[in-house]
Amino acid sequence: MRRVSREPASAPRRVDNNRVMTTFERTDEFAGATFVRAGFKDATFRFCDLSGVRMSGGDVAGLDIDSHDLFFGSLFVNGVDVVPFVQAELNRQFPGRELQEARTPEGLREGWEAAQEAWRTTVAQTPDALRDAHVDDEWSLSQTLRHLVLATDAWLLAGVHRRPDPFHEIGQFFTGAEQMGVVPARMREPRDFDEVLVVRGERQQLVTDFLATVTQTQLDEPRDDPWDRDGDWKPTVGDCIRTILEEEWAHLRYIRRDLARLDEATDERAG
Repeated sequence: MRRVSREPASAPRRVDNNRVMTTFERTDEFAGATFVRAGFKDATFRFCDLSGVRMSGGDVAGLDIDSHDLFFGSLFVNGVDVVPFVQAELNRQFPGRELQEARTPEGLREGWEAAQEAWRTTVAQTPDALRDAHVDDEWSLSQTLRHLVLATDAWLLAGVHRRPDPFHEIGQFFTGAEQMGVVPARMREPRDFDEVLVVRGERQQLVTDFLATVTQTQLDEPRDDPWDRDGDWKPTVGDCIRTILEEEWAHLRYIRRDLARLDEATDERAG
């Protein structure tokens, strides 16, 4: 995570039990700190650097960790690295997900089709009323599909094909993109959900068409990271496609998780 300068905390907010809760943003003041008998019950950590954090003797009942980058490191619980178990369980829940690591054209084609079939099912089963519904600050289904448009534009059009201005104007950028200066002024909100589906379908077809003819030699060709062309990481064409697959599976998990929560909330209100 990029280190940022310390900024004042945002204004406190009051919750139902009359406690005043404070939001801390863009601060390093807790790095290396030790907390003894401190209360973090119901606290929320978003986009925080928790690498190397150690918890000993703490009450972690109900602790909920959701990390897209979990599989790039380790997570020890009582001395056991649980990352391989989480990876295996997610692969069980999402058949074909394991092919996001495929190294051959055939494997990537099979992995892409599995991801698209899973998405077709999710989109078809989502009620119209939930297309733009949110859980907390998470993206809605519509915004998630728009982000996948952006991911395809970045990693296929810019990364693989080296187009200088690849982004469709309804693509959904990630948090922090404004500060990076990579958001074109022409970006806009979609007219309706139908437009989202049309643009998403066009981007899906671009990946399908590319994978239909790509060779192993082409997959091994070097490219630049579309988000950091001067950076140390020089992905191959295959890496770019695997990143698209990683985005597809990760955001499918997010939206299914959130749609399930929205369904539960609807059932509770109905009951």
